Amino acid sequence: MNKKIDFYKDLNPFLECKDFTVSGEVYQVKKNNEFDMLVTVPIPKNLGNYYKSEDYISHTDSKKSLLDKVYQAVKNITLKRKLNLINSFNTESKNILDVGAGTGDFLKVCKNNFWNVSGIEPSLDARNIAKKKDVFLHENLSEFKNIKFDVITLWHVLEHVENLSEYISTLNSLLAKKGKLIIAVPNFKSYDANFYKQYWAAFDVPRHLWHFSQSSISKLFSLENMIVEKTLPMKFDAYYVSLLSDKYMSGKMKPFKSFYKGFASNFKARKCKEYSSLIYVIKKK
Repeated sequence: MNKKIDFYKDLNPFLECKDFTVSGEVYQVKKNNEFDMLVTVPIPKNLGNYYKSEDYISHTDSKKSLLDKVYQAVKNITLKRKLNLINSFNTESKNILDVGAGTGDFLKVCKNNFWNVSGIEPSLDARNIAKKKDVFLHENLSEFKNIKFDVITLWHVLEHVENLSEYISTLNSLLAKKGKLIIAVPNFKSYDANFYKQYWAAFDVPRHLWHFSQSSISKLFSLENMIVEKTLPMKFDAYYVSLLSDKYMSGKMKPFKSFYKGFASNFKARKCKEYSSLIYVIKKK
């Protein structure tokens, strides 16, 4: 992108969402019609403090609650699927960068399967957990210069970055000419998002600053002369998000209802392709 884009220009009201994880504060989620995406308003100045919670599961390996156990069990299955995806690419040197690497589980699997791994994780606590797994992570993208990666992955990370247009430009600059960029993000046009509305767990304000549709991803990356090569569903997300959303809506777990809503979301998405979360495989034109 040649210039910084003002995504906060000409926003329209969409809904109000509560931070159920940390603060209990209420935020506006507004619509940017030009990019067909939603924007969280305002961004807290001390945004890092909103990640400091035992409930923020991606920064821990906790298995205390039912949600924790579900998350960790599903993670083991999805790790294999992620590995199969990157192994399907015809790469030259098998150099991979995982942005928002959390506690390092994905990179550990990659490393065990002969990938040359690098990772970014802002959370010191998460980096320390990863270090115990022999996965050494950097704090931010600025630590990588004059390096090209065959594969760059962001598993539920793009929705968190503050300077969106500059960040996408940096990712493009780090990607090899024939490389693949993998972006996984929630989809606010899914059935479960429309059903749960302000209680939809994947809004996760204020940590999620942006809320993407399929068209918004295509538009954003086309500005970097990149195209979406393939879109894949993350079917497990519908169940986990529904489980958490029901907890936010009623104050307690409703596993049978949540399972039904997750199933319904995936079933309806078979035709419209609007799954709860989507993986985008992106390449340079």
